[in-house]
Amino acid sequence: MALGRRGRDRHIDYWPGFVDALSTLLLVFVFLLSVFMLTQFFLTQEMSGKDDVMQRLQAQIRQLTELLSLERATSQTTEGELLAMRASLEASEAERTRLSGNLAAVPVAPDRGQAQALSREMDLQKDIAARAAAQIELLNQQIAALRRQMAALEEALNVSEKRDVESQAKISDLGRRLNVALAQRVQELTRFRSEFFGRLRDILGNRPDIRVVGDRFVFQSEVFFDPGSATPRPEARAELDKLAAAILELEKNIPPDISWALRIDGHTDSRPIATAQFPSNWELSAARAIAVVQYLIAKGVSPAHLIAAGFGEYQPIDTGITDEARARNRRIELKLTER
Repeated sequence: MALGRRGRDRHIDYWPGFVDALSTLLLVFVFLLSVFMLTQFFLTQEMSGKDDVMQRLQAQIRQLTELLSLERATSQTTEGELLAMRASLEASEAERTRLSGNLAAVPVAPDRGQAQALSREMDLQKDIAARAAAQIELLNQQIAALRRQMAALEEALNVSEKRDVESQAKISDLGRRLNVALAQRVQELTRFRSEFFGRLRDILGNRPDIRVVGDRFVFQSEVFFDPGSATPRPEARAELDKLAAAILELEKNIPPDISWALRIDGHTDSRPIATAQFPSNWELSAARAIAVVQYLIAKGVSPAHLIAAGFGEYQPIDTGITDEARARNRRIELKLTER
């Protein structure tokens, strides 16, 4: 009689179907939002590392610019000293020319003392001119060295600026390639999820207590567990074996470079539980998820590809308070996701 009544209710009660459709849309939105946040996280990490490189390059450019300015100032000072030395040399040459003229104007029989004085004065001017010439040569060498240093600094500055531009281009290209790679990974994982859910549907058959909701494969808890229990029923082992076989096939098909995991989520209804084994629905939902994971591992599924999670009664798919609504909320969900 109860089965007959539920059959009639399904023909006339459209509200649960509407709620399932709305829940599917919400789950798809949450999935897309999660993918977007994951993409932004990886991109932010990559951009942060590139920002550090850019800051170091900019610091080097500032240091080179300051050093170039200092070298230019030193060059100007040296050139000023060179001009002063040249003026001094010209004055010495003029003085020597004057003394030579004076010496030539001395009579044939000059006063010996005056001639000696003029000779000493000329020798002194020659020494001064020689020292000035040596200093000018030294300053010329220093100026040439400074100009070579300035040329090297300018070349280093140009190289740093070029590296700065190339780094900016690489960062932009890296961000674009990262977005493309993430999109490809999401598409590949979506394709494998569709194939996996399709394979599960073929293996388990078209049953009302097993269905696909959005990106999740949903089992009613009664498929595996008795009420208030987290120990798989003996009759549930056949269904769990089929599930393990489908996951083992999935492990063979997904390429090793895709980091994936199958999350087993346990959910309860809103009725409280308080036993020695399960003080609350948190413990019951988590224990059921763990029990399924342990069974799958015993059948050969890699633990690296399994996640157990308990949600208690806080993620309902039906907010009603009828027995049918509570039954829909008592469930085990499979979600194929990235690690």
